Amino acid sequence: MKRLPIPEDVTGEEIDKGVRQELMSLPKTLAEDVARNLVMVAKLLDDEPERAYQYSRVALRLASRVAAVREAAGFASYAVGKYAEALAEFRAARRMTGNSELWPVMADCERGMGRPERALAMAGEPEVQKLDRAGQVEMRMVAAGARRDMGQADAAVVTLQSPELASNSIQPWTARLRYAYADALLAVGREDEAREWFAKALEADQSGSTDASDRLAELDGVEFVDALDPEEAADGDVSQPVEEPTAEESEDEEPEAEEPTAEEPTADEPEADEPSDEDMVEPEADDVEDVEPVAEATSEDRAAGPDEDGDNR
Repeated sequence: MKRLPIPEDVTGEEIDKGVRQELMSLPKTLAEDVARNLVMVAKLLDDEPERAYQYSRVALRLASRVAAVREAAGFASYAVGKYAEALAEFRAARRMTGNSELWPVMADCERGMGRPERALAMAGEPEVQKLDRAGQVEMRMVAAGARRDMGQADAAVVTLQSPELASNSIQPWTARLRYAYADALLAVGREDEAREWFAKALEADQSGSTDASDRLAELDGVEFVDALDPEEAADGDVSQPVEEPTAEESEDEEPEAEEPTAEEPTADEPEADEPSDEDMVEPEADDVEDVEPVAEATSEDRAAGPDEDGDNR
């Protein structure tokens, strides 16, 4: 079985106390190994879910009969979009513990698998009544998402309307609930109200768990432009911006005179073969008489004369 490297400073002591108690059923060395893999899952889950998933599979192979391991494997699978795999792990953990706290995320796995009607049915099951307040809020958001998946956008808005949404107290789930409501309002074209609730979500989002600020800027027509060209930034070559001259500076600056070349005569030295403008001045009317006209051949003379080959035309 392939083992993934774990930093030496990561110890099983960092694991949650309840999980550590579950691992006490394992031999000491094995328990420490499983605990360290679970610590890596927790550390990497948000920023590097693929690596977290790999560590969760190692822990799962070492201790598949521990509920905490099955739950961690479920969340790691969920984070990388392996919803069927995640649902199987969550169901296993729930069978081991009899706890319903995973019910909302199990319903969301059904959504991820393209079965929103099942997620909506789970929202009406008795297990929801066993959830704490945070779990019920989570279940409400999943149900609203299922409504939108089924094309029932207006029903999604109604689903999210609750005492928790109207409350002014800030809870860990407040920002996400307000954000979901703002997004649902936007989906039905209630833009002004959506903007108001995105602002409320931003106010409650102390941990930066949502992109409410970006959504607000988008509604206000604000565009964020990266000052660096992506290709230049990747190469590490950042050019300094060039300042464009103003209109006054452009008028003050005269173009530098180009050095004359042998092929191109300057304006002061016209080509010998081409007459200058002074040479091409037309003669005055009084001067025309002094110019002896050149006799032109008449049509009769041309007719009588031989052509270029000496033959008469």
